[in-house]
Amino acid sequence: MVKVRDLGLGFNSDEIVLFKYCSGSCHRARSNYDLTLGSLLRQQLITPGPQERILSHPCCRPTRYEAVSFMDVENTWQTVEKLSAAECSCIG
Repeated sequence: MVKVRDLGLGFNSDEIVLFKYCSGSCHRARSNYDLTLGSLLRQQLITPGPQERILSHPCCRPTRYEAVSFMDVENTWQTVEKLSAAECSCIG
């Protein structure tokens, strides 16, 4: 449960909404690509740039989203599409 104004989307509302997110490990879903990239990174045969972060495993991400509706401080209903995770899976 989070305040709408804490979502970082610029809405001015005192309401609290349910924000569902994905988390968890995806190490069992690693492909040959992920295993090879991990090995090359450990051997320092590939080095990320100064502002770059290379991940050698799939990430748990939303595969389906839900819209969230709330009333702003001017008593107007607002709906934000694709805000909350409805389903998650290992992506990458």
